[in-house]
Amino acid sequence: MAPMSENATGTFDITGWDEKATEERTGAKMDRVIVGKVFQGDLTGTSTTELLSVHTEAGPAAYVALEHFEGTLHGRQGTFVLQHSAGATDGVQWLKWQIVPTSGTSELKGLRGEGQIIVGPDGGHSYTLGYELD
Repeated sequence: MAPMSENATGTFDITGWDEKATEERTGAKMDRVIVGKVFQGDLTGTSTTELLSVHTEAGPAAYVALEHFEGTLHGRQGTFVLQHSAGATDGVQWLKWQIVPTSGTSELKGLRGEGQIIVGPDGGHSYTLGYELD
């Protein structure tokens, strides 16, 4: 059977922000943070993210993270892991997600794809996720 290609969209709320470590370095501040989220839309569930970020004099500069999602994707129950890559140039942010291959469980086994996080002018978060599922 051919893989099924779909797109997921929705929003999420940040429910927890626990700074674990901060290190000041010349020209940069580095943080390690655990982030909790609740998702609405085509993804429904919760996640925990471990995030490493760097801030410079110009503001947030970049972050990388691994996020473990638990819930449903278009009604299919399971878990999977997202790898984040993000940065900002001249105040313009870009945030990308990639599903970690082989991380899907239960009805999400075989899940793969990528997407992005969009931060609105009001600070709200939305997402798009293009994916394939065997």
